[in-house]
Amino acid sequence: MKHSSTPVNQPGMRAQKEGTRCTQGLVLSGRQWILVIMSLCLTMWVIPIGWQGLETFDPEESYRIPYAASRDYWLYERYVNQPHDEPTVYFVGDSVVWGEYVSKEGTWTHWLNDHSQGEPRFVNLALNGLYPLALEGLLEHYAKELHHAQVLLHCNLLWMSSPQADLSDPKEQVFNHPMLVPQWEPQLPSYHATIETRLSRLVGNHWSWLAWIRHLQIHYWDQKDPYQWTLMDDGRYPPTYPNHRSFPWQAIDWQLEQEPSPDPDRGLESPRHKPWSELGEGTQRYDWVPLSQSLQWAAFQRICQRMAHRDNALMVIIGPFNQHMLHPDHRPTFKAYEQEIIQWFRDQGIAHLAPPTLPSHQYGDASHPLQPGYRMLAQQLWEAPDFQQWIKPLKR
Repeated sequence: MKHSSTPVNQPGMRAQKEGTRCTQGLVLSGRQWILVIMSLCLTMWVIPIGWQGLETFDPEESYRIPYAASRDYWLYERYVNQPHDEPTVYFVGDSVVWGEYVSKEGTWTHWLNDHSQGEPRFVNLALNGLYPLALEGLLEHYAKELHHAQVLLHCNLLWMSSPQADLSDPKEQVFNHPMLVPQWEPQLPSYHATIETRLSRLVGNHWSWLAWIRHLQIHYWDQKDPYQWTLMDDGRYPPTYPNHRSFPWQAIDWQLEQEPSPDPDRGLESPRHKPWSELGEGTQRYDWVPLSQSLQWAAFQRICQRMAHRDNALMVIIGPFNQHMLHPDHRPTFKAYEQEIIQWFRDQGIAHLAPPTLPSHQYGDASHPLQPGYRMLAQQLWEAPDFQQWIKPLKR
């Protein structure tokens, strides 16, 4: 009896061969993986750049990054890179420069522009809630184009007024802009983030794609990621879910966040715009951190050095600190502290000014002026001979 030499074509064997062929068809070679990764990286690099051509951003003279967009560092970088036809002074700082109690038409830069009539133009490059340790990260990662420029830098002594404000207290704190602070060195005793959180923030500062995604969340998805935005309820009872049938890109209307008008929290009509003495607060005692131990002061020194290395013409504005809030016994301590800081600027050859203390009723708290205070500060600064000499190269 003869046996056929041809193997029997059984269903199981055919399925096995077909499965093998399918599996092999999904395997990419090393060169193909490199091409995929390169294409993905190119896409993530190109889209944020192309987005700037689609999304209109034309800041007016008194523009500042809106409070609701304080964490939009991608927009801040775009603001820094805006071209200007006229000579420009960039005023860098925290909420004092930004204008905590005033509208954008009542800020320090607004009144300086009122004096200069646009020659030069003063740009408000401050963010609400900023402080030296965060400002250092902001300038390093999101203001790389700020070089060969005329820069005013605000020095707020309030950040050294206690170990808590200095972030040198070992007790954990919740503070603004944790993404911008040093994640590893120098170590911040008040910062207790996990390793995973620190790594994600470190990557986020070096990858513009993630900063752009956060920009979309802030302006179009109610400060949420796409998944959370889809499941967001309307806040009523019983709740409804207005976005559950929408795609996230449908919410993109190309309208950036703007300051509310009127703003219930800022401006002359705001209930917050009132002298500190009307709030029932008494004088304060401050536990000043020695400058040699202060993390915030060390960060500010590094900022000054960074500005110099970028060939910026730098002038530091010290204050205005509300000395009316100081307990009489602590005022000599404050003056000695301020003089030590001024001496450092002198030793470094850094141009600086310390405006006189404003009248008490022109402060909203320990460091933030009200609108009349900003107007007076702008006038004092504009009339200072050292300031006029500093901006002389920008005048036509």
